[in-house]
Amino acid sequence: MTNNFRALADVDRVIHEPARTMIVAILYNLESADFLYLQREAGLTKGNLSAHLTKLEEAGYVSIEKTFHGKIPLTLCALTESGKKAFEAYRQQLKEFIDNQT
Repeated sequence: MTNNFRALADVDRVIHEPARTMIVAILYNLESADFLYLQREAGLTKGNLSAHLTKLEEAGYVSIEKTFHGKIPLTLCALTESGKKAFEAYRQQLKEFIDNQT
């Protein structure tokens, strides 16, 4: 049994925040999702979701497209290739950490 707790310090801090983990996990298997879908699925307020999406966008993990559906504003969010790779690496790091605890 290895107790390498310091390995947790190496996980991606942008993704590791619980709300951002949820957002990235939701987007991982979707081509894109609109803002309201993400808000509903993640259970976040508009302001909170917006702040987390901004962090993910600044990291290059999420692309955000603001458009219209008729006259109604529509914000579409999608994971970038960089975001997909970062999430896969994050999952792998957590898996290895957990596997080494048993």
